[in-house]
Amino acid sequence: MTTSRRLADRKSAKFQKNITKRGSVPETTVKKGNDYPVGPMVLGFFIFVVIGSSLFQIIRTATSGGMA
Repeated sequence: MTTSRRLADRKSAKFQKNITKRGSVPETTVKKGNDYPVGPMVLGFFIFVVIGSSLFQIIRTATSGGMA
């Protein structure tokens, strides 16, 4: 079954219109913001654990008499 000439011209015009719009999209479609992947509570807990463990290690090394 062949398509009519009018239908073929309409499809062709539609695709030609899309070709002229190519490349004119915004740089990003996601809104720009300062969203962090982790919450402030999780970040605070992580910092607490890291600093606490390093202080614990320093105290333990100091009380054991140096390099143990």
